[in-house]
Amino acid sequence: MSIDLALIIAGILIAVVLIFVIKDIVKIVINSILGLVILFCVNYFNLMEYVGRPDIEYTPVNLILCALGGIPG
Repeated sequence: MSIDLALIIAGILIAVVLIFVIKDIVKIVINSILGLVILFCVNYFNLMEYVGRPDIEYTPVNLILCALGGIPG
């Protein structure tokens, strides 16, 4: 009887943890997409010209930084 109760409690705890992880993953994906969109918009509208800098190149390093860093990246 106690093993059944322990399994039910463990299942509930695993479900709760998965819900929180999935919510965080959604936030991370949205942040990554926004980071890449901002990189595209900065280059498309030549916004770096206003501060006297050249455009940001689309290198693998820059794309990974924007994807992982999101908006701050």
